[in-house]
Amino acid sequence: MIIKENITYRDASRNEFEGVVVWDDSHPQPKPGILVSHMWSGQSGFEVEKATELAQLGYVGFAIDNYGKGRRANGPEDAQKLMDELDHNRPLLQSRMFLAVDTLKKHKAVDDTQIGAIGFCFGGKCVLDLARSGIQIRGVVSFHGLLDPPVPHPNKEIQSAVLVLHGWEDPMALPHDMVKLSEEMNTHKADWNIHIYGHTGHAFTNPKAQFPEKGLFFEPTSNRRSWDAMIYFFNELFD
Repeated sequence: MIIKENITYRDASRNEFEGVVVWDDSHPQPKPGILVSHMWSGQSGFEVEKATELAQLGYVGFAIDNYGKGRRANGPEDAQKLMDELDHNRPLLQSRMFLAVDTLKKHKAVDDTQIGAIGFCFGGKCVLDLARSGIQIRGVVSFHGLLDPPVPHPNKEIQSAVLVLHGWEDPMALPHDMVKLSEEMNTHKADWNIHIYGHTGHAFTNPKAQFPEKGLFFEPTSNRRSWDAMIYFFNELFD
């Protein structure tokens, strides 16, 4: 049976964050755990749904909260402000991701030696920054993520495998940004792959994205292919 557990977790300053852990309790052995990092508006049903899909694949999905308890956007302006707080303070963003990893590792259903992370849009940036930190987890996957590196760069050897799933027509990260990312990955000795989907813009995994004039639109074929690519990626990485 699929179990969904709402949890509150705290950082060293006692700031509270709200997450949802999802797993299948049909098999009692510890399972690989995968963070699901949210879009710019904050944790929502979208991320919980992805955590549930991961649970159905045999993983423990963890829809994380990088903004804090009760902090969710009511619209684009709110979302931009919330995202900017972390986008302009990448060390803080990194610490929030470390907190989420530590929280997932401690969960009773999780094998703490087998941890991964996926993220969507802003969440893609979050999981890439997690990899850039040099943390030793199995792998991270960015779906239509924001690709720009932090300044200054951590300059650590990237220990986790990296998979980037991106639309060629994504206005938030253009083709030359993917080239820059590949150069960055090589510099820091990452095991990396970038899959580029033609005729595909930003937010291509989100059925609610219906703004083609802004380059944001759901693309069902790329959505399916990218999820299948993620499945293959984690099947290879986890024991």
